[in-house]
Amino acid sequence: MLLFVGLGNPGARHARNRHNIGFMAVEAAARRYAFAPFRARFQSRASEGQIAGERIVLIEPQTFMNESGRAVQEAARFYKVPLEDIIVFHDELDLAPGKLRVKIGGGNAGHNGLRSITAHMGNDYKRVRLGIGHPGDKALVHSYVLNDFAKSEEPWVEALSKATADEMPLLVKGDDAHFQSKIHLAMEAAGFKDVNRVGARE
Repeated sequence: MLLFVGLGNPGARHARNRHNIGFMAVEAAARRYAFAPFRARFQSRASEGQIAGERIVLIEPQTFMNESGRAVQEAARFYKVPLEDIIVFHDELDLAPGKLRVKIGGGNAGHNGLRSITAHMGNDYKRVRLGIGHPGDKALVHSYVLNDFAKSEEPWVEALSKATADEMPLLVKGDDAHFQSKIHLAMEAAGFKDVNRVGARE
């Protein structure tokens, strides 16, 4: 069993925020693989299903970002999921929009959701970093992540969410390098060869 954690903030007003791209990724997976309907569990919205023959629990903590670790710890304890079988999907300021990278452990780069999970669980879990780009000024970061994606960004957000879901069997099997490269190719095929500029499309 694997625990897939999408990070975001609860409620309709946050649904399309840049900070909520982790929610978007796990919701795309739930649709793609016909998971059970989400229901309230573990201070989260939770759903169960299978990907590549592996049982997967998806959760979206409803604790607000800076308390995400409480929800993740509760779910992990219930299912007896070890840290190495937890995969967290989150927004990444240090990656260009539409880029994706996978890493295990490392710094949290000021991300309050990751910081909370690390505080409650330890640091050596897998992260799927979904690039949203940086506003260019540290003082603008808070409002940037808590604002909605612009209309011009929506096509690459949808393409990245779909590609992430489509290639999840590779992630489930632990083939992180192939997972990353397949998403890169899918984004190119969708016309997003260069998304260093927000919304850039061929």
